[in-house]
Amino acid sequence: MKKTLLLLLLIPSFIFAQSGMVFEHGMTWKEILAKAKTENKYIFMDAFTTWCGPCKMMAANIFPLENVGSFFNKNFINVKVQLDTSKEDNDNVKKWYADAHMIMTDYKVNVFPTYLFLSPDGKLVHRAIGSSPADVFIAKGKDALDPDKQYYVMLDKYKAGNRDPEFMRRVAIAADAAYDKSVAKTISQEYLKTQKDLFTKENIAFIDRFTNSSRDDGFAFIMNNGEKYDAVMGAGAAANKLSGIIKQTELYPILFSRNAVAPDWAALNSQLSTKYPKLAPEIISSTKVIYFQSKQDWNGFQSAVQDYMKVYGAKASPEELNMYAWTVFENCKDMTCVTDALEWSKRSFKDRENPAFMDTYANILYKLGKKEEAIKWEEKALSLVAEGDKKTYTETLDKMKKGEKTWKE
Repeated sequence: MKKTLLLLLLIPSFIFAQSGMVFEHGMTWKEILAKAKTENKYIFMDAFTTWCGPCKMMAANIFPLENVGSFFNKNFINVKVQLDTSKEDNDNVKKWYADAHMIMTDYKVNVFPTYLFLSPDGKLVHRAIGSSPADVFIAKGKDALDPDKQYYVMLDKYKAGNRDPEFMRRVAIAADAAYDKSVAKTISQEYLKTQKDLFTKENIAFIDRFTNSSRDDGFAFIMNNGEKYDAVMGAGAAANKLSGIIKQTELYPILFSRNAVAPDWAALNSQLSTKYPKLAPEIISSTKVIYFQSKQDWNGFQSAVQDYMKVYGAKASPEELNMYAWTVFENCKDMTCVTDALEWSKRSFKDRENPAFMDTYANILYKLGKKEEAIKWEEKALSLVAEGDKKTYTETLDKMKKGEKTWKE
């Protein structure tokens, strides 16, 4: 009887332990390839490094999920391969050093995490990258099982001469998703040359995807066709796209390089205005906010964010409004600026109840001395937040009720 009871008690923990992805351990790469061939099963490889944050997130939060394990355990032999070396490496990791180096070199793994998918006969058929929610991660696995979506199978067909425009579009997108950037650029340019109308919804979205630098052909296209681009991608999309690229390629390397000196904002504005007269003022204004925030120069930040919001605040997204408001709350002592931030915060959730944004609003009210109103809004935020996040909101609410500061001096 006792043994039966013990067995029943052990069953739930065993089920739980097996609910996520099961990875092979103690086998060599050669043995895994042999196992896949014998079982006629695809191989899923998580190529990771010990320093990769997204790799750790996937291992801790996605791989253990029941639906993820159910799909990948059924369809793949799962293996994890560490592609860097560290002092903490155990004997099993060390045994894989040579194979790991070969995998990284032969399969050109240069971004992490990279997921490699091999057919039962050991041929690389698909690649995916990056962390993702469970449903997206499973979708990547389903693509790896579909010959019409397997990246390397499609690429082989392209190399064999398939130049159907729709096929090239799909291959270019697959190459981009696989972080095969040089191939993606070549095929995307070839595809666009086949198109008589670049202003279709599909082609505008395609151009947007493959425009990431001022050197890309799409940059000039978007700049010269802003209204048509916005008609597909949304109001202000062209300016936002171009501004983001200009900041990344022309301002950030100057402002945030290792040997960067204090910026001459007037000179930078003059330089950008020559090339991008319509975009330069807003780019400089928003970049000042980012610069002073990164330097934790809160006097400079306060001046920059107030100047930016006075002119361009109407265009700020709810996320930007909340970010600016919270940064002011935490770091600015001037109550005039904190009062401005209260208005930005209120706007951030006027169209959609967002407990995190309400929490910002409540904290700013509290800092301004409006205790009762702050408690009311913090209680509302607490009522809307997910159960697992209630602790932080409860702690903030308790501090408000006790009259304690919710911010650091």
